[in-house]
Amino acid sequence: MAEFAWKLWLQSAFRLLFPKRCAVCDATLQDGEEALCFRCNIGMPRTLYHLEKDNEVEKMFWGKMPLERATSYMFYQKGGDYRRILHLLKYEGRKDLGYTMGRLMAMDVGRNGFFEGIDVIVPIPLHPSRQRERGYNQSECLAEGISAVTGIPVDTSSVRRCVHTQSQTKKSAYERWENVSGIFDAPDKDKLAGKHVLIVDDVLTTGATIVACADALAGVENIRFSVLTLAIARS
Repeated sequence: MAEFAWKLWLQSAFRLLFPKRCAVCDATLQDGEEALCFRCNIGMPRTLYHLEKDNEVEKMFWGKMPLERATSYMFYQKGGDYRRILHLLKYEGRKDLGYTMGRLMAMDVGRNGFFEGIDVIVPIPLHPSRQRERGYNQSECLAEGISAVTGIPVDTSSVRRCVHTQSQTKKSAYERWENVSGIFDAPDKDKLAGKHVLIVDDVLTTGATIVACADALAGVENIRFSVLTLAIARS
């Protein structure tokens, strides 16, 4: 009993000295809040595209891959408050935030059957040199969070990034498609034959990177794809 009380005291002291803060507004998180405070969670600009058949995300991939369904969890806007989630995840080492956001969107999106029939999750790979530099793959962190909720396994070996590309941030739509052409390969793609694959990425802009990933699996017998991203960019 004394040991348990001592652990509780240490945990309380740690929270007092190093409080967890909201990824959006930087307010101190209260008990029961995870990554986002209640106010920012409620105010998150969710797309709700998973409730809409033939939604705007799905239309981006029509004719480009054998698509089952697709959605993005929230809108991302330059200059908007919620851009901080993506910044912390990609550039501030917050892999824990990726895992938490993966869990959060899986719980929200999964209520309406989005994950039914999906066999495996494939996060968009980073080039090995970029992953060593960053220390982790943010899309893989999201995928692990989704897997924790859904039980769907994560596959990080079937698709590899074989070309180190420049950042897509300041490129035009055409340049984005040119920049990702042939950047992935799939050394053991036949193990995905007959599988329903969920491709997971952080931000959706033109869809070029996701299509390039699916193209690496072209020719796999009876493969089907769904797409889930944390955010979709809008002007």
